[in-house]
Amino acid sequence: MDSISVFFEEFLMISDIKTVIFILVLFALFYGMKIIEKKKVAFSTRMIIATVIGLILGVAVQVVSGFAKDPMEITFVAETTKWYSLFGNGFIDLIRMLVIPLIMVSIIHVIVNMKDGANIGALTKKTLTVTVIMVAISVIVGLSVGMLFKVGSSMSVEQGSAEIKEVTTIVDTLRGLIPSNPAKAMVDVNIIALVIISAFFGVGAKRMTKKYMDVVKPFIDLINALQKIIMSIAMTIIKWMPYAVIALLANTIAQRGIESIKEVGIFIIALYVSVIIMFIIQLIAISLFGINPIIYLKKGVAVMVLAFTSRSSVGCLPLTIETLVDKMGVNDGTASFVGGFGTTAGMQGCAGVFPALLLVFVCNVTGTPMDITFIIMALVVIVIGSFGIAGIPGTATMAASVALSGVGMASLFPTISPILAIDPIIDMGRTLLNVTGSMTNALIVDKSLGQLNMEHFKDMSK
Repeated sequence: MDSISVFFEEFLMISDIKTVIFILVLFALFYGMKIIEKKKVAFSTRMIIATVIGLILGVAVQVVSGFAKDPMEITFVAETTKWYSLFGNGFIDLIRMLVIPLIMVSIIHVIVNMKDGANIGALTKKTLTVTVIMVAISVIVGLSVGMLFKVGSSMSVEQGSAEIKEVTTIVDTLRGLIPSNPAKAMVDVNIIALVIISAFFGVGAKRMTKKYMDVVKPFIDLINALQKIIMSIAMTIIKWMPYAVIALLANTIAQRGIESIKEVGIFIIALYVSVIIMFIIQLIAISLFGINPIIYLKKGVAVMVLAFTSRSSVGCLPLTIETLVDKMGVNDGTASFVGGFGTTAGMQGCAGVFPALLLVFVCNVTGTPMDITFIIMALVVIVIGSFGIAGIPGTATMAASVALSGVGMASLFPTISPILAIDPIIDMGRTLLNVTGSMTNALIVDKSLGQLNMEHFKDMSK
């Protein structure tokens, strides 16, 4: 291969005319979105338009590739999706850049500005209670739908090359959440550890205001200023979201072969049916607390679209918190605490519905009976395991490892290879459920604490 070929194929990654065409198409679509934006079309409407465009673009790449079994083996698909990732995944990188300072500053800001008599303990107890109940319900939904659809019963799965991840004990998992090293917690994006660190700093600063206000006031002023700056940066980045959604969704569709999707079609259908059922349960839950689900849907649509296309609970966190506080009237502290907590613990999609469906899949593939003892064991294992799954793309392997190991089926892990092969397709639905679960949990907790500003929530101008 000569140096020119290396430059175009390996460095520039533009060696096919079809790559050039699809890159130009993306820029043309970006220009179209800019025109729509200038016409003052509502942000939520632009997000929906971007989703439709991204889906069509992804299908168009599939069509041009001839619906190849493995699209990424085709040069123009690999090159096109690589360039698209610059805009899609690059946006997620920018959002994730804000996660650590946003969580830490927001929680400290809330505590130091908290009115005397506010109860952090009550917030923690209600968050844990609501989280456990909702995850348990999601597991029951996953098991029930899996049995109803008989996922895996018609498949003859050859054990693939997937390897189980090492599963830590519940004691080690809980210890891992304790922030022994703040720097490591930041690098690992250990949200719960960051929440704990921030809470200690906030409580310490708040306590010192009673005796040494003149000493700690510069710190409080700095935190207040940082909170304003970080939210300003977040809103600047969020404005680019419709453009990123087009590239993110187009990539997800373009990179998956139709054949690989057909093989596990029943599992995909069962997963999305479970997501829909659990989503309806979330709406019913907030309705029981006097919260209008229609208003919630209208105000939360932008977050939902980002969750579906980005496949990153952590990546959605800044927008999740901003939406809960500015649009829905949730207390700053509740939004930051419950929103942050929900990206690591108690995710109803990745750590609830999905592992439950996987267990039914493996049982049906291998002919393992599912009695009441197995179901109860699965429920307990998945709920406990849900407190150690990180909210970033690619958590499927760990969620599967925890569930299968917990019920004594670790040796059967290779049978789920076909499911892991199409993970991005099902990860969209799972992440959507994770984020909506985090938002509905925050609304329920805030309402039960008597802090939810219902007038703000009902104000459709927000």
